[in-house]
Amino acid sequence: MLGFASGVMIAASFWSLLAPAIAMSEGDALPAWAPAAIGFLLGGAFLRLVDRILPHLHVGMPTEAAEGLHTAWRRTTLLVLAITLHNFPEGLAVGVAFGAAAAGLPEASVAGAIALALGIGLQNFPEGMAISMPLRREGVSRRRSFWYGQLSGMVEPVAGVLGAAAVLVAQPILPYALAFAAGAMIFVVAEDLIPEAGRGENIHIATTGVMIGFTVMMILDVALG
Repeated sequence: MLGFASGVMIAASFWSLLAPAIAMSEGDALPAWAPAAIGFLLGGAFLRLVDRILPHLHVGMPTEAAEGLHTAWRRTTLLVLAITLHNFPEGLAVGVAFGAAAAGLPEASVAGAIALALGIGLQNFPEGMAISMPLRREGVSRRRSFWYGQLSGMVEPVAGVLGAAAVLVAQPILPYALAFAAGAMIFVVAEDLIPEAGRGENIHIATTGVMIGFTVMMILDVALG
């Protein structure tokens, strides 16, 4: 499931975010690749900063391995915050994509934004289960496990509104914003999702999930966008 989510996010980062960012930069003073490269690296750097500050715990790790600032928060809270950290760049990506379409730019389309939203929505199922199932295994009730899984995704609409508002207010930053969201998503994939998916003896299953997720998102984006 985590491998599938990783594949979706990798494909979405290119087809829905980086490729339009490069296309929008054609003919500007800077080389077309520059805004995409700068935004991409800034997105990864931002997530690294948040990763160092926000207390969180990755699935399958002991409480002592919690990252971010030291805190006495409960293990369940730290687990939920880890998935919440994953979800922020996903919501940001969808918001930026719809903001670009609303701005009327030819390189962005509503269909492409919808494809991205569908892809992110698909991979939210395994991400939600990735938080609910470990909580249930640790003795949390079914209802609370389900609620915490849903709660971790609540940051996405907030990030989506922020992303859409930013690009509508300041259209010149749009290529940077698209690439920023892509960099943030790839950081999450490389830092958390793929390592967690391949833990133990699951690396081949995880790799298969990545391939399937990438293919599904590619088909969605090309068919609808």
